[in-house]
Amino acid sequence: MSKINLKDKIAIIGTGNMGSALAKGIAGSGMAENLMLHDTDINKVNQFARSISATACSSIQEAIHKSQLVILCVKPNIVLSVAQEVSKFLNPGTIVCSIAVGVPIAKYRTFISGDFDFFRIMPNTPALVGEGMSVISHEKGTSEDSLKKVLKIFSCAGKTQVLDEKLMNQVTALTGSSPAYVFMMIEAMGNAGIKSGIPSEISYKLAAQAVLGSAKMVLESGLHPAVLKDQVCSPAGTTIEAVEALERNGFRYCLMDAMNECTKRAEEISEKKE
Repeated sequence: MSKINLKDKIAIIGTGNMGSALAKGIAGSGMAENLMLHDTDINKVNQFARSISATACSSIQEAIHKSQLVILCVKPNIVLSVAQEVSKFLNPGTIVCSIAVGVPIAKYRTFISGDFDFFRIMPNTPALVGEGMSVISHEKGTSEDSLKKVLKIFSCAGKTQVLDEKLMNQVTALTGSSPAYVFMMIEAMGNAGIKSGIPSEISYKLAAQAVLGSAKMVLESGLHPAVLKDQVCSPAGTTIEAVEALERNGFRYCLMDAMNECTKRAEEISEKKE
């Protein structure tokens, strides 16, 4: 990965799965010295910061005192209280981001004034291996320079896409939560392989590589997934038998229904009164 020349200090508040994934990506892009990390578990953040040569901070104030970009990586149920605390220490012109599910930018504006560009972002856990998908939304009037910086930062952990905030609850189902569905599919494929006699470690490896390669074909070929599916299905062959079984058992409907339920939950969180 090419190095990103960015002098701004970056504060990451919360070093759980997503916070640590972003920190690793940023550090791997040559900006470890830029990172200021804070978490309520001081021992955990100290150990993690040492592992990536970043700076551990014992308080929110210390983390953002010299930072020009702040990323809130905490759970939706506490993110607004954290945002309120953060608002007390922001430097002029600081860019603020939040990855909390279902919490619209308007709610943060109760504490964080329009003097600070604010971004709502939905990343996903494949960021841990540099293959994440971060969907980014912002308000009208956000500076182009701020957007470029945010895109650079989140590209350290994978791909980025700017999208209207009104679609972010749907994005939660499509990218934020979807790794769980894919992991379940890989597990099921691996289990079927094990049942047929393939050793478990080999079976899961084969299943995971099949998913990885198939996803890469969609991204790089530009072809519709249905076209790629048809290319695998030979007349009277084995694959079409499997496809028929999937259709008979409602495979596509099941996925779509699951995503609809996920979106509904994100909308409930958005509408919850704080």
